Amino acid sequence: MRIELQHFSKRFGDTVVVSDMNLVVEEGEMIALLGPSGCGKTTTLFAISGVHRVDEGRITIGGRDVTRLPAQKRNVGVVFQSYALYPHMTARRNIGFPLAIRGMERRAADRAIDEMAELLEIRPLLERRPGELSGGQQQRVALARALVRRPDVLLLDEPLANLDARLRLDMRGEIRRIQRETHTTAILVTHDQVEAMSMCDRIAIMDRGRVVQIAAPAEMYERPASRFVASFLGSPPIAYLPAAATEGGLRVGDALVPWAGTAPRDTPLSIGVRPEDFGPDGPIRLAGTVAAVESHGREMLYAVDLALGARLRAIQPGIARARIGEAVAWGFDPARMLVFDGEGRRL
Repeated sequence: MRIELQHFSKRFGDTVVVSDMNLVVEEGEMIALLGPSGCGKTTTLFAISGVHRVDEGRITIGGRDVTRLPAQKRNVGVVFQSYALYPHMTARRNIGFPLAIRGMERRAADRAIDEMAELLEIRPLLERRPGELSGGQQQRVALARALVRRPDVLLLDEPLANLDARLRLDMRGEIRRIQRETHTTAILVTHDQVEAMSMCDRIAIMDRGRVVQIAAPAEMYERPASRFVASFLGSPPIAYLPAAATEGGLRVGDALVPWAGTAPRDTPLSIGVRPEDFGPDGPIRLAGTVAAVESHGREMLYAVDLALGARLRAIQPGIARARIGEAVAWGFDPARMLVFDGEGRRL
């Protein structure tokens, strides 16, 4: 079902955590709330679920105003970071707990549990207790418990944070598969940009209680609205070079960089260059020294300290193309650079 937040605000005492937030999540869509700790993303999720009271504004689910409804009347499934499974109950009883609360007849509840266990591939685990399950298995049980009630909305609060790197990779695909198969509208809260970009249809980046940009992952990566957004997406992160507007382009150190934008002459700007756009073959050459080389298997990561005082990173395929301490003149493609003004807005 469609979720809509209209001028939503939330305060704790005198502290405003979320301010005048407007957000629409379309039916069947999965959207990520991405941002640093304390930006208001989990508070927003808990307000949608009914855990937190709304101070100002309105929340609707499927066109129904749920702003003042208690959590148990919203038909919302929540998966917490800690999984919150009952340790004395088997996986079957944990999954079926929401159905028992609703008073569902036993045989109908067992059918629903078996169906969900089949979808999540955990049928052999149903008679085990949480202490007998791995972290990934516990996460699947928590997800089954959230989905067994056929919720209108699925809310995921850092669901992969407690898993190791290999399991996180597997579970990202699994959660996305299940969300698509059930066609459940979902919101994922995360501080991990890889999770947000790989799992969701759109990303809403938050900063200090406000949504600063919302877009599809590829669009946001290619066209960030600000330095804050650009810095939040990409691994290794984007790096910046000081620049100044000049006639015919931008001055970066001793190089003149063509630029189709406009700014008053000598205006201080910054250029953002991502690691995949910097290397030995770039047309705009900058002198520097290789400061670090890391092998990532099929690719190499370099850090180059430039003579103009900045450090750029480069991702290059194959074997090492330079050694630590080597003087290089690597470059970037001006068609791929991002230009920002002194306030961090992209020009």
